[in-house]
Amino acid sequence: MKKIKALIITGYGINCEKEMAMACKVAGAEPTIMHANEFLSDAEILKKYQFLAFPGGFSFGDELGAGKAFANRLSYSRNSGRINLKEQLQQFVNEGKCIIGICNGFQLLVKLGMIPSHNSIEMTQSVSLAINDSRKFEARWAYHIVNDTPCVFTRGIKKLYLPIRHAEGKLVGRCDETIDRLFENNQVVLQYSDVNGSPTMSYPENPNGSIRSIAGICDNTGRVFGMMAHPEAALYFTNHPHWQRVREEARRKNQQVPNEGEGYQLFRNAISYLEEHL
Repeated sequence: MKKIKALIITGYGINCEKEMAMACKVAGAEPTIMHANEFLSDAEILKKYQFLAFPGGFSFGDELGAGKAFANRLSYSRNSGRINLKEQLQQFVNEGKCIIGICNGFQLLVKLGMIPSHNSIEMTQSVSLAINDSRKFEARWAYHIVNDTPCVFTRGIKKLYLPIRHAEGKLVGRCDETIDRLFENNQVVLQYSDVNGSPTMSYPENPNGSIRSIAGICDNTGRVFGMMAHPEAALYFTNHPHWQRVREEARRKNQQVPNEGEGYQLFRNAISYLEEHL
C-alpha cells in the first residue's frame, strides 16, 4: 500500500514545521515541508497529497491578526497560480482528504472560513481567535476533554494533556447563537478542563479565556480540524512534563508505560482514516 502523502506548509515565521513533519512520519505518512510561496506557485500541488497541515509557531510575529494576515497572503497573493484557493481547499476536503491547523494554523483555518463551515458551500468566517484574557503569551500544559464529534483525528480519545503556547487563542463567536450552533452540530471537539475532567473557565486551566472552554473545533465532515494545543510536541511519552514520576508510579504498580505521547494518536487516527478510505 502506498503511503499517505502529507504536505506541511511553512514560511512567514512558522517554526513548528519539522515537529509536524515528524508527527506525520511516525504516524505512517510521507511528509513534505513546503514554503507557502512555493505552495502558492503551483495550482496543481494539492492533487499530489492527501493530508494538509498548517503548523503553529509565530507567523507574522504572533501579533494580533497574524492568522488574518496569513489567510490574506494565501487568498490574495499575486504570485498564486490559483483562481480561488478556498475553492481548491474545499475540493481537497470534498475528495475525502484531511486538513489540520494547529495554533497559528488554527487561526488560519477560521480566518479562511474552513472551520466551522457547517456545509460544503458555506465558507464564511463565523468565529475568531482573540488575544488571551491574560494579555500575555501563555506557555504551559493544559488538560482537555474530547467530545463526541465527527472528528476523525480524535476517534477513541476521551481526554488529552498537551502543551499550549500562544498569545492569541481565545475563541470567540459573532454572537451567542454562533457558539450554540457549534455545540448543537457537535463541532466542538476539545474543551479546556480541570484535572477532574470538567470544562473550566478558570485560569490557568483555561489559558486564554476561550468562550465555553472551547479549545478545538472541526468542520461538518470531521476531516478539517483546528486546535490551539500542540500535539506534535507530545509525540513521545518522554515529552510529558512529569514522565519520570509517571514512569515510577507505573513501575510500582507493575504497569507498562506507552512509548507514544498523547499527541501521537491524533495523527495516527487521521492517517489510518485516509489509508482506509482513499
